[in-house]
Amino acid sequence: MPITRRDFLNGVALTVAAGLTPAAQAEAQSRRRDAWLWGHTRTGYPPALTGLRGHHRGSFEVMHALVRDRDLFAVDDTPIEERYDLVVVGGGLSGLAAAWFYRRVMPRARILILDNHDDFGGHAKRNEFRIDGRRIIGYGGSQSFQSPGSLYGPAARDLLADLEVDVKRFETAFDRTLYPSLGLSRGVFFPREVFGRDALVAGEPARRNADETARKLSNARPLHEFVADFPISDEGKKQLLALHAGERDPLPGKSVEEKRAVLKRTSYRDYLIKICGCGEEVANCFQGRTLGFFGLGIDAVPASEARDLGYPGFDGLGLPRDGNPAWSEPYIYHFPDGNASLARLLVRGLVPGVAHGDTMDDVVQAHLAYSRLDRRRNDVRIRLNSTCIDVRNAGDVVQLAYVRRGRLFRVQARHAVLACFHMAIPHIMPELPERQRAALSKNVKTPIVYTNVLVRHWWPWIAQKVHTISAPMSFHHHVSLDFPVAMGGYEHARDPAQPICLHLAHVPGAPGQGLDARTQFRVGQHQLMTMTFRQFEERIRDDLDRMLGPGGFRSAADIAGITVNRWTHGYSYVANTLYDPEDYEESVLKVARQKAGRVAIANTDSGGDAWVHFAIEQADRAVRELVG
Repeated sequence: MPITRRDFLNGVALTVAAGLTPAAQAEAQSRRRDAWLWGHTRTGYPPALTGLRGHHRGSFEVMHALVRDRDLFAVDDTPIEERYDLVVVGGGLSGLAAAWFYRRVMPRARILILDNHDDFGGHAKRNEFRIDGRRIIGYGGSQSFQSPGSLYGPAARDLLADLEVDVKRFETAFDRTLYPSLGLSRGVFFPREVFGRDALVAGEPARRNADETARKLSNARPLHEFVADFPISDEGKKQLLALHAGERDPLPGKSVEEKRAVLKRTSYRDYLIKICGCGEEVANCFQGRTLGFFGLGIDAVPASEARDLGYPGFDGLGLPRDGNPAWSEPYIYHFPDGNASLARLLVRGLVPGVAHGDTMDDVVQAHLAYSRLDRRRNDVRIRLNSTCIDVRNAGDVVQLAYVRRGRLFRVQARHAVLACFHMAIPHIMPELPERQRAALSKNVKTPIVYTNVLVRHWWPWIAQKVHTISAPMSFHHHVSLDFPVAMGGYEHARDPAQPICLHLAHVPGAPGQGLDARTQFRVGQHQLMTMTFRQFEERIRDDLDRMLGPGGFRSAADIAGITVNRWTHGYSYVANTLYDPEDYEESVLKVARQKAGRVAIANTDSGGDAWVHFAIEQADRAVRELVG
């Protein structure tokens, strides 16, 4: 039997709390206190909250309850309390952009944006630390603009112009020479569990798809010297050097089209071992190198994609260079807080009085008044901690229900844009056709963790001569010094004696077990949901001590703060030629994002990759479907 609002509060929310450990209950109580404090002091300012963030406690429980038992929520018995022109479900970049585009067409439209997190921006998350009276800013999710000159279409370019974002500004804001001028390079870490001993090898040569400036600034060692320090056998080193040399064709007798077909249907790991004749230890040198792009190791990434990224083993094939525009520009289009500043620019433009300033620079240090996001007099209201659980067409309107702090509410609008996860939409909008529901459910998002670690200094990095570490067989596959960006009066650390933010990335899963991409993602999602902050902290300290310990790093003394951004549902699913049909765009993406009555669907999931311009372009498409 459906329950009332009071029943939900007393029966569900409190039952969840009752099942927590005393420590977890204390954390939950702290979160509730912080939520109350947002409008009163800076104590609970969301970007400054540390510990376990991202998909934090309080952001997912209602949706999980809905998936288990939809009848738990008495939607039909709940009165409609508010009416809007547009309700947007999801306050990430795509949802905020949808509100922006809708207001272009209807400048006086009343808009409500619902988001289940305690902060806006979705994966474009901002982290802040305080140390010695100084504020250190980091990014906890969406990182940078990817090749805006080559990839951005009219909608994305127009939105950036509206917000007065000049991508050329990053050419001076991002100091590409800082770390190279200190003698730092990229390095690779080999853990003892796989390679017999811990070893950090500096001086990695730039990949083939790197731009000329990156090559000149890489401080790379000659390849044979770099490989000579790997903790692998002499035979393995010979195989690696031969792989880079590309003097033989590993697929002799095949045509260009036949070779392309093989690369699409063969994982890079199988390509290295079964086609190129490399051993397991050589494949292990690359296993986790693709995690940052695909959320998958090379056992589940097509060889064609590895070739596109510039990995070795393909020169001997004699294939023409395709020139992917995604890697045609330097990776410098980065605010100090990543794409969180883009979200802040959108919010500042949508909600009057939420922040001072009017430029892309001054938004970096602007303090946002969260208490003003949801004022009654605002034409655009952003309502956080609000999980949408029901969307339905009702004649010439859309009715939506959401849960906020244990209470069930309903609102009505002329239109709605679902800029939330595709995999959640079948649960909140069951009226959709079965074929569309099935297509939406295929977007099983990549689990990923972005961790920011505040350290008191970075002398160990100078001693080890690295600024970025790839660790293809470690818990954290990527560890680096923060991007050297200075904007709006915010200064990046230039002296190794100054505190700095380290960025660590972890992707869970089940590599080497022969599982397809979606199954690996589901396994990884479960792994993240069961990990505690203490477990994350143990792995953080262990990896940093082992990678940087020889340079003098001591986690017990050097770490001043940790924020773990746990994205159980992170990157949008990307079509994978090992598992998906070639017509994926037509048979899945277009079916999933089709308009239903007065409801349109956006998010990067609709575009098939987790890029900012996809978030913007899909928002533009969704709004045009509703209002032209």
